[in-house]
Amino acid sequence: MRVLLAALIVCLAPLANAAMSGFTFASMDGGEIDLAEWRGQPVLVVNTASRCGYTRQYDGLQTLYDTYRDQGLVVLAIPSNDFRQELASNEDVQEFCEVNFGLDFPMTTITPILGDGAHPFYAWLEAEVGFTPKWNFNKVLIAPDGSVAATFGSNVRPLSRTVTDAITALLD
Repeated sequence: MRVLLAALIVCLAPLANAAMSGFTFASMDGGEIDLAEWRGQPVLVVNTASRCGYTRQYDGLQTLYDTYRDQGLVVLAIPSNDFRQELASNEDVQEFCEVNFGLDFPMTTITPILGDGAHPFYAWLEAEVGFTPKWNFNKVLIAPDGSVAATFGSNVRPLSRTVTDAITALLD
């Protein structure tokens, strides 16, 4: 029985770590963001847009990051123009976020999240748990083991109890 259980754990381990391995993004600051660097930490991935009615959620995302980063939380913003509400260039997005919100959490360059051109992370997310962002500021909480811990729609505020409870349950 123990041998069977050990074999099952070995077989399932790569699936659990799927979100934390193999997915890289171009960083807004230059270089590359590799989700594997955050293996063992909870990561809140949020598709964002600068001209959206939910853009004020950047404040809540920054507060989450400030509150829980020392305990391991990473907030990753993924600007996307799939809903036609993002600024024209990466430089415009970066300046907008710095000037208006003082963001200092990681941010990717403008990235497609829907359809055939979707970033592989979002294709994996759809295949893994059937989640596809329906609008800007959808949130995906990746557990330290790489599994999808929770998903939240646009109207769920970053500082809502639903989000903070899910995050704190994953922290050391």
